[in-house]
Amino acid sequence: MKELDDKDRDILRILSKEARIPLKSLAARIGLSRSATTERIALLEKSGVIRGYRADIGQKTETNFIAAFLLLTLTRTPSINVLDQLARYPEVRRVSSISGQLDLIVEVEVPSIDGLNTLRDLIAAHQNVQDLTTLIVLRRDIDRSSFLDRAD
Repeated sequence: MKELDDKDRDILRILSKEARIPLKSLAARIGLSRSATTERIALLEKSGVIRGYRADIGQKTETNFIAAFLLLTLTRTPSINVLDQLARYPEVRRVSSISGQLDLIVEVEVPSIDGLNTLRDLIAAHQNVQDLTTLIVLRRDIDRSSFLDRAD
């Protein structure tokens, strides 16, 4: 895959907030033709940068949620069915495959400790999850923007 340029980042930024935006509107907002925009999206999908589209339902407020990291060890990797299950939960904000003894770091936001326990139990019950450790975020001391918000 080629290096992401500003147009690719613009596409990703817009699609991450408005996954159902009409192609014509997306193309106009990034300043490309529909065909060029379609081609870029196809390349982003083919390379795995865009792995799917979803709707996140509901609003969250900065003061009304609990953030946590779930550290998962899997029985085998890769485990696409675990990733598919995680993608179904709207509380899951980010999943990262990592090297080392752990396999996945799952960042979640839930409305309560009970919600965290329920989500944790659902994930831990998956047949390919060997171990799960929960770390609750007490505060965010440094929170930098994602690569989508960075300039080259």
